Amino acid sequence: MRDTKYETISIIGDGGMATALAILLCEKIADSNSVERIQKEKLNVEHYTLNAIRCVRMWGYDRRQLAQIEQAGENKKFLPGYKFPKTLIFEPDDERIMAGADLIVSAVPSQFMRSVWTRLKDFVPADVPIVSVAKGIENGTLLRPTQILAGVLEPKLKAQNSKLKTAVLSGPTIADELARRLPATACVASRDEQLAKDVQHIFYCPWLRVYTNTDVVGVELAGAMKNIIAIAAGIIDGTGCGDNAKAALLTRGLVEITRLGVAMGARPQTFAGLTGLGDLVTTCISPKGRNRSFGERVGRGQTVRQARDATESVVEGIATCSSVVALAAKYNVEMPITQSVYEVLFENKPVQTAIEELMTRKLKAE
Repeated sequence: MRDTKYETISIIGDGGMATALAILLCEKIADSNSVERIQKEKLNVEHYTLNAIRCVRMWGYDRRQLAQIEQAGENKKFLPGYKFPKTLIFEPDDERIMAGADLIVSAVPSQFMRSVWTRLKDFVPADVPIVSVAKGIENGTLLRPTQILAGVLEPKLKAQNSKLKTAVLSGPTIADELARRLPATACVASRDEQLAKDVQHIFYCPWLRVYTNTDVVGVELAGAMKNIIAIAAGIIDGTGCGDNAKAALLTRGLVEITRLGVAMGARPQTFAGLTGLGDLVTTCISPKGRNRSFGERVGRGQTVRQARDATESVVEGIATCSSVVALAAKYNVEMPITQSVYEVLFENKPVQTAIEELMTRKLKAE
Protein backbone atom coordinates (compact mmCIF):
# COMPACT_ATOMS: atom_id res chain seq x y z
CA MET A 1 0.00 0.00 0.00
CA ARG A 2 1.46 3.31 -1.16
CA ASP A 3 1.98 6.05 1.41
CA THR A 4 1.97 9.40 -0.35
CA LYS A 5 2.31 11.36 2.89
CA TYR A 6 -0.34 13.92 1.93
CA GLU A 7 -2.60 14.06 4.97
CA THR A 8 -4.10 17.54 4.63
CA ILE A 9 -5.33 18.84 1.27
CA SER A 10 -6.42 22.44 0.79
CA ILE A 11 -8.59 23.38 -2.18
CA ILE A 12 -8.39 27.00 -3.31
CA GLY A 13 -11.64 27.88 -5.05
CA ASP A 14 -15.31 27.05 -4.60
CA GLY A 15 -16.52 26.55 -8.17
CA GLY A 16 -17.86 23.44 -9.88
CA MET A 17 -14.57 21.59 -10.31
CA ALA A 18 -13.41 22.52 -6.81
CA THR A 19 -16.67 21.08 -5.51
CA ALA A 20 -16.41 17.84 -7.49
CA LEU A 21 -12.81 17.28 -6.37
CA ALA A 22 -13.67 18.07 -2.76
CA ILE A 23 -16.37 15.40 -2.81
CA LEU A 24 -14.01 12.89 -4.44
CA LEU A 25 -11.16 13.51 -2.01
CA CYS A 26 -13.39 13.42 1.06
CA GLU A 27 -14.54 9.96 0.06
CA LYS A 28 -10.92 8.85 0.21
CA ILE A 29 -10.35 10.03 3.75
CA ALA A 30 -9.04 7.08 5.74
CA ASP A 31 -11.48 6.01 8.40
CA SER A 32 -12.18 2.89 10.40
CA ASN A 33 -14.15 1.37 7.54
CA SER A 34 -11.70 2.08 4.70
CA VAL A 35 -9.91 -1.25 4.62
CA GLU A 36 -13.16 -3.17 5.00
CA ARG A 37 -14.73 -1.16 2.16
CA ILE A 38 -11.78 -1.74 -0.15
CA GLN A 39 -11.99 -5.47 0.44
CA LYS A 40 -15.78 -5.57 0.11
CA GLU A 41 -15.80 -3.65 -3.19
CA LYS A 42 -12.81 -5.67 -4.45
CA LEU A 43 -10.86 -2.54 -5.29
CA ASN A 44 -7.28 -2.69 -6.49
CA VAL A 45 -5.44 -1.97 -3.25
CA GLU A 46 -2.16 -1.32 -5.06
CA HIS A 47 -3.69 1.65 -6.87
CA TYR A 48 -6.59 2.68 -4.63
CA THR A 49 -4.49 3.64 -1.64
CA LEU A 50 -5.59 5.36 1.51
CA ASN A 51 -3.02 8.09 0.79
CA ALA A 52 -3.07 8.87 4.53
CA ILE A 53 -5.60 11.62 3.72
CA ARG A 54 -7.03 12.89 6.98
CA CYS A 55 -8.40 16.32 6.14
CA VAL A 56 -9.83 18.12 3.09
CA ARG A 57 -10.47 21.87 3.31
CA MET A 58 -12.09 24.34 0.90
CA TRP A 59 -11.42 28.09 0.63
CA GLY A 60 -13.28 30.77 -1.36
CA TYR A 61 -12.27 34.33 -2.18
CA ASP A 62 -15.62 35.59 -0.80
CA ARG A 63 -16.15 34.33 2.75
CA ARG A 64 -19.87 35.18 2.59
CA GLN A 65 -20.35 33.01 -0.48
CA LEU A 66 -18.35 30.20 1.15
CA ALA A 67 -20.53 30.45 4.27
CA GLN A 68 -23.67 30.19 2.12
CA ILE A 69 -22.30 27.05 0.46
CA GLU A 70 -21.48 25.53 3.84
CA GLN A 71 -24.89 26.38 5.25
CA ALA A 72 -26.69 24.92 2.23
CA GLY A 73 -24.61 21.76 2.33
CA GLU A 74 -24.19 21.91 -1.44
CA ASN A 75 -22.89 24.29 -4.09
CA LYS A 76 -26.23 25.51 -5.44
CA LYS A 77 -24.64 28.08 -7.74
CA PHE A 78 -21.96 26.04 -9.48
CA LEU A 79 -22.79 22.35 -8.90
CA PRO A 80 -26.31 21.98 -7.48
CA GLY A 81 -27.76 18.68 -6.35
CA TYR A 82 -24.67 17.13 -4.75
CA LYS A 83 -24.35 17.19 -0.97
CA PHE A 84 -20.95 17.81 0.55
CA PRO A 85 -19.54 15.08 2.80
CA LYS A 86 -19.66 15.98 6.47
CA THR A 87 -15.88 15.56 6.62
CA LEU A 88 -15.24 18.57 4.35
CA ILE A 89 -13.97 21.62 6.25
CA PHE A 90 -14.85 25.09 4.97
CA GLU A 91 -12.04 27.50 5.81
CA PRO A 92 -12.45 31.19 4.88
CA ASP A 93 -9.28 32.38 6.61
CA ASP A 94 -6.33 32.99 4.26
CA GLU A 95 -3.67 31.94 6.71
CA ARG A 96 -5.46 28.94 8.20
CA ILE A 97 -6.27 27.38 4.82
CA MET A 98 -2.54 27.15 4.16
CA ALA A 99 -1.42 26.14 7.65
CA GLY A 100 -0.43 22.48 7.77
CA ALA A 101 -1.35 21.80 4.13
CA ASP A 102 0.53 18.90 2.51
CA LEU A 103 -0.99 19.48 -0.93
CA ILE A 104 -2.77 22.50 -2.41
CA VAL A 105 -5.26 22.34 -5.27
CA SER A 106 -5.62 25.57 -7.26
CA ALA A 107 -9.14 25.57 -8.71
CA VAL A 108 -9.30 29.26 -9.57
CA PRO A 109 -10.15 30.44 -13.14
CA SER A 110 -6.99 31.49 -14.95
CA GLN A 111 -7.93 35.18 -15.28
CA PHE A 112 -8.33 35.43 -11.47
CA MET A 113 -5.33 33.35 -10.44
CA ARG A 114 -2.88 36.24 -10.14
CA SER A 115 -5.05 38.28 -7.78
CA VAL A 116 -5.99 35.26 -5.64
CA TRP A 117 -2.45 33.96 -5.27
CA THR A 118 -1.04 37.44 -4.68
CA ARG A 119 -3.47 37.62 -1.77
CA LEU A 120 -2.41 34.20 -0.44
CA LYS A 121 1.31 34.15 -1.25
CA ASP A 122 2.57 35.19 2.19
CA PHE A 123 0.91 32.13 3.76
CA VAL A 124 1.97 29.45 1.26
CA PRO A 125 4.10 26.85 3.06
CA ALA A 126 7.53 26.02 1.68
CA ASP A 127 7.93 22.80 -0.31
CA VAL A 128 4.18 22.11 -0.55
CA PRO A 129 3.13 21.04 -4.07
CA ILE A 130 0.34 22.88 -5.89
CA VAL A 131 -1.92 21.07 -8.35
CA SER A 132 -3.56 23.38 -10.89
CA VAL A 133 -6.88 22.43 -12.48
CA ALA A 134 -7.40 25.76 -14.30
CA LYS A 135 -7.74 25.80 -18.09
CA GLY A 136 -6.86 29.09 -19.70
CA ILE A 137 -4.19 31.59 -20.70
CA GLU A 138 -3.86 34.91 -18.90
CA ASN A 139 -4.65 38.00 -20.91
CA GLY A 140 -1.78 40.40 -21.41
CA THR A 141 1.01 38.20 -20.08
CA LEU A 142 -0.04 35.17 -22.21
CA LEU A 143 1.02 32.90 -19.35
CA ARG A 144 -0.26 29.41 -18.56
CA PRO A 145 -1.63 28.68 -15.05
CA THR A 146 1.58 27.11 -13.70
CA GLN A 147 3.54 30.06 -15.08
CA ILE A 148 1.25 32.45 -13.22
CA LEU A 149 1.85 30.49 -10.01
CA ALA A 150 5.59 30.63 -10.61
CA GLY A 151 5.58 34.36 -11.22
CA VAL A 152 3.64 35.10 -8.04
CA LEU A 153 5.12 32.54 -5.64
CA GLU A 154 8.70 31.82 -6.67
CA PRO A 155 10.25 35.09 -5.39
CA LYS A 156 8.82 34.43 -1.93
CA LEU A 157 9.75 30.74 -1.92
CA LYS A 158 13.26 31.48 -3.19
CA ALA A 159 13.80 33.75 -0.20
CA GLN A 160 12.94 30.72 1.95
CA ASN A 161 15.41 28.53 0.05
CA SER A 162 12.47 26.56 -1.32
CA LYS A 163 11.39 25.66 -4.86
CA LEU A 164 7.89 25.75 -6.26
CA LYS A 165 6.51 22.28 -7.04
CA THR A 166 3.58 22.21 -9.45
CA ALA A 167 1.47 19.70 -11.31
CA VAL A 168 -1.48 20.01 -13.69
CA LEU A 169 -4.61 17.86 -13.49
CA SER A 170 -6.53 17.99 -16.76
CA GLY A 171 -8.60 15.94 -19.17
CA PRO A 172 -12.23 15.22 -20.09
CA THR A 173 -13.67 15.73 -16.61
CA ILE A 174 -17.06 17.42 -16.55
CA ALA A 175 -17.61 18.28 -12.87
CA ASP A 176 -21.24 17.14 -12.83
CA GLU A 177 -20.28 13.68 -14.11
CA LEU A 178 -17.48 13.34 -11.57
CA ALA A 179 -19.95 14.15 -8.80
CA ARG A 180 -22.29 11.49 -10.22
CA ARG A 181 -19.47 8.93 -10.12
CA LEU A 182 -19.65 8.31 -13.86
CA PRO A 183 -16.49 6.72 -15.33
CA ALA A 184 -13.91 9.31 -16.35
CA THR A 185 -10.20 9.66 -17.06
CA ALA A 186 -7.71 12.43 -16.43
CA CYS A 187 -4.02 13.13 -16.75
CA VAL A 188 -1.62 14.69 -14.26
CA ALA A 189 1.40 16.42 -15.78
CA SER A 190 4.53 17.52 -13.98
CA ARG A 191 8.20 17.83 -14.77
CA ASP A 192 8.72 16.06 -11.45
CA GLU A 193 7.75 12.49 -12.34
CA GLN A 194 7.51 11.40 -8.72
CA LEU A 195 5.12 14.25 -7.94
CA ALA A 196 3.02 13.24 -10.96
CA LYS A 197 2.82 9.68 -9.63
CA ASP A 198 1.91 10.91 -6.16
CA VAL A 199 -0.90 13.09 -7.48
CA GLN A 200 -2.04 10.22 -9.70
CA HIS A 201 -2.55 8.05 -6.61
CA ILE A 202 -4.21 10.83 -4.64
CA PHE A 203 -6.95 11.47 -7.20
CA TYR A 204 -7.42 7.94 -8.50
CA CYS A 205 -10.69 6.28 -7.49
CA PRO A 206 -12.97 3.61 -9.00
CA TRP A 207 -14.67 6.17 -11.27
CA LEU A 208 -11.64 8.35 -12.10
CA ARG A 209 -8.64 6.69 -13.76
CA VAL A 210 -5.59 8.97 -13.78
CA TYR A 211 -2.58 8.80 -16.10
CA THR A 212 0.74 10.67 -15.85
CA ASN A 213 2.59 12.90 -18.32
CA THR A 214 5.65 15.15 -18.26
CA ASP A 215 4.51 17.56 -21.02
CA VAL A 216 3.20 20.40 -18.86
CA VAL A 217 3.25 22.88 -21.78
CA GLY A 218 1.17 20.62 -24.01
CA VAL A 219 -1.32 19.64 -21.32
CA GLU A 220 -1.97 23.24 -20.27
CA LEU A 221 -2.19 24.58 -23.83
CA ALA A 222 -4.55 21.80 -24.90
CA GLY A 223 -6.81 22.41 -21.90
CA ALA A 224 -6.95 26.12 -22.65
CA MET A 225 -7.39 26.08 -26.43
CA LYS A 226 -10.10 23.41 -26.56
CA ASN A 227 -12.45 25.94 -24.96
CA ILE A 228 -12.20 28.16 -28.04
CA ILE A 229 -13.10 25.29 -30.34
CA ALA A 230 -15.95 24.42 -27.95
CA ILE A 231 -17.39 27.92 -28.42
CA ALA A 232 -17.25 27.34 -32.18
CA ALA A 233 -18.92 23.94 -31.71
CA GLY A 234 -21.72 25.61 -29.78
CA ILE A 235 -22.15 28.18 -32.55
CA ILE A 236 -22.50 25.32 -35.04
CA ASP A 237 -25.15 23.72 -32.81
CA GLY A 238 -26.99 27.01 -32.46
CA THR A 239 -27.04 27.70 -36.19
CA GLY A 240 -28.01 24.14 -37.07
CA CYS A 241 -25.05 23.59 -39.38
CA GLY A 242 -25.14 19.83 -38.73
CA ASP A 243 -22.88 16.97 -37.71
CA ASN A 244 -20.66 17.11 -40.80
CA ALA A 245 -19.71 20.66 -39.95
CA LYS A 246 -19.08 19.78 -36.31
CA ALA A 247 -16.86 16.82 -37.22
CA ALA A 248 -14.85 19.07 -39.52
CA LEU A 249 -14.58 21.69 -36.79
CA LEU A 250 -13.21 19.26 -34.20
CA THR A 251 -10.73 17.79 -36.68
CA ARG A 252 -9.40 21.08 -38.02
CA GLY A 253 -9.61 22.65 -34.57
CA LEU A 254 -7.31 19.96 -33.21
CA VAL A 255 -4.90 20.73 -36.07
CA GLU A 256 -4.79 24.37 -34.98
CA ILE A 257 -4.29 23.48 -31.33
CA THR A 258 -1.47 21.08 -32.15
CA ARG A 259 0.17 23.52 -34.54
CA LEU A 260 0.49 26.26 -31.93
CA GLY A 261 1.37 23.82 -29.15
CA VAL A 262 4.28 22.33 -31.07
CA ALA A 263 5.51 25.82 -31.98
CA MET A 264 5.59 26.60 -28.24
CA GLY A 265 7.57 23.48 -27.35
CA ALA A 266 4.87 20.89 -26.62
CA ARG A 267 4.98 17.29 -27.79
CA PRO A 268 2.60 16.57 -30.71
CA GLN A 269 1.42 13.27 -29.21
CA THR A 270 0.01 15.10 -26.18
CA PHE A 271 -2.71 16.58 -28.37
CA ALA A 272 -3.85 13.14 -29.47
CA GLY A 273 -4.30 12.07 -25.84
CA LEU A 274 -6.76 12.66 -23.01
CA THR A 275 -5.89 16.31 -22.46
CA GLY A 276 -6.02 17.06 -26.19
CA LEU A 277 -8.49 15.09 -28.28
CA GLY A 278 -10.26 13.62 -25.23
CA ASP A 279 -10.99 16.94 -23.56
CA LEU A 280 -11.84 18.56 -26.90
CA VAL A 281 -14.51 15.97 -27.71
CA THR A 282 -16.09 16.16 -24.26
CA THR A 283 -16.20 19.94 -24.21
CA CYS A 284 -17.64 20.19 -27.72
CA ILE A 285 -20.47 17.67 -27.23
CA SER A 286 -21.48 17.92 -23.58
CA PRO A 287 -24.65 19.92 -22.82
CA LYS A 288 -22.99 20.74 -19.47
CA GLY A 289 -20.02 22.49 -21.13
CA ARG A 290 -20.05 26.22 -20.36
CA ASN A 291 -18.12 27.18 -23.47
CA ARG A 292 -20.22 25.09 -25.86
CA SER A 293 -23.46 26.32 -24.26
CA PHE A 294 -22.27 29.93 -24.52
CA GLY A 295 -21.45 29.43 -28.21
CA GLU A 296 -24.85 27.85 -28.83
CA ARG A 297 -26.60 30.93 -27.48
CA VAL A 298 -24.49 33.12 -29.76
CA GLY A 299 -25.33 30.84 -32.69
CA ARG A 300 -29.04 31.24 -31.92
CA GLY A 301 -28.77 35.01 -32.18
CA GLN A 302 -27.94 36.29 -28.70
CA THR A 303 -25.30 38.96 -28.39
CA VAL A 304 -22.01 37.99 -26.79
CA ARG A 305 -22.97 39.93 -23.68
CA GLN A 306 -26.39 38.30 -23.45
CA ALA A 307 -24.90 34.83 -23.87
CA ARG A 308 -22.22 35.49 -21.25
CA ASP A 309 -24.67 36.96 -18.74
CA ALA A 310 -26.79 33.80 -19.03
CA THR A 311 -23.88 31.72 -17.72
CA GLU A 312 -23.33 31.42 -13.95
CA SER A 313 -19.72 30.22 -14.23
CA VAL A 314 -16.75 31.81 -15.99
CA VAL A 315 -16.63 31.08 -19.74
CA GLU A 316 -12.85 30.64 -19.94
CA GLY A 317 -12.80 30.39 -23.72
CA ILE A 318 -13.73 34.05 -24.21
CA ALA A 319 -10.65 35.52 -22.53
CA THR A 320 -8.47 32.64 -23.73
CA CYS A 321 -9.44 33.34 -27.34
CA SER A 322 -7.91 36.80 -27.10
CA SER A 323 -4.70 35.37 -25.61
CA VAL A 324 -4.40 32.61 -28.22
CA VAL A 325 -4.83 35.03 -31.11
CA ALA A 326 -1.92 37.01 -29.64
CA LEU A 327 0.16 33.83 -29.25
CA ALA A 328 -0.60 32.79 -32.83
CA ALA A 329 0.70 36.15 -34.04
CA LYS A 330 3.77 35.88 -31.81
CA TYR A 331 4.68 32.41 -33.09
CA ASN A 332 3.49 33.07 -36.66
CA VAL A 333 1.00 30.19 -36.56
CA GLU A 334 -2.08 30.11 -38.78
CA MET A 335 -5.28 29.53 -36.76
CA PRO A 336 -8.29 30.42 -38.94
CA ILE A 337 -10.98 28.92 -36.69
CA THR A 338 -9.63 30.67 -33.61
CA GLN A 339 -9.34 33.92 -35.58
CA SER A 340 -12.95 33.60 -36.72
CA VAL A 341 -14.19 33.00 -33.17
CA TYR A 342 -12.21 36.06 -32.05
CA GLU A 343 -13.82 38.21 -34.74
CA VAL A 344 -17.31 37.06 -33.72
CA LEU A 345 -16.64 37.67 -30.02
CA PHE A 346 -14.65 40.89 -30.15
CA GLU A 347 -15.26 42.49 -33.56
CA ASN A 348 -19.01 41.88 -33.97
CA LYS A 349 -18.60 39.81 -37.11
CA PRO A 350 -21.88 38.07 -38.00
CA VAL A 351 -21.77 34.32 -37.39
CA GLN A 352 -22.89 33.46 -40.92
CA THR A 353 -20.21 35.69 -42.42
CA ALA A 354 -17.53 33.95 -40.32
CA ILE A 355 -18.77 30.51 -41.43
CA GLU A 356 -18.86 31.53 -45.11
CA GLU A 357 -15.33 32.92 -44.94
CA LEU A 358 -14.01 29.72 -43.39
CA MET A 359 -15.73 27.58 -46.04
CA THR A 360 -14.41 29.66 -48.93
CA ARG A 361 -10.77 29.84 -47.91
CA LYS A 362 -8.22 28.86 -50.54
CA LEU A 363 -8.23 25.11 -51.17
CA LYS A 364 -5.18 23.12 -50.07
CA ALA A 365 -3.98 19.66 -49.10
CA GLU A 366 -4.95 18.32 -45.67
